[in-house]
Amino acid sequence: MSTLYRSQILLEQDQYDALKRIAHEDGRSLSEIMREIVRQYLAGQEKEARTKQELQALENLARIRTQIRERCGVYPGNLLTEARAEWEQDVERVWRGEG
Repeated sequence: MSTLYRSQILLEQDQYDALKRIAHEDGRSLSEIMREIVRQYLAGQEKEARTKQELQALENLARIRTQIRERCGVYPGNLLTEARAEWEQDVERVWRGEG
């Protein structure tokens, strides 16, 4: 177990009663319950921060994509279809012994 630090927290009566009841039912101390609550809260905060960072990255990518589209335009063709056709032509030439 890691080092524990003493902290004081003031709870409302109904919060204290509910936590004491949960601790008693689980056979754990009030401190264990509070540490679990804090651990879950911190994990949620970390997840929220990661999500916010990922959304910001996606927004940046969308902005860059828009800038590229405005500067260079959009290719009107279908690159995948064209590449596949070119590959098939190359295979056909090799099959016929032309290259």
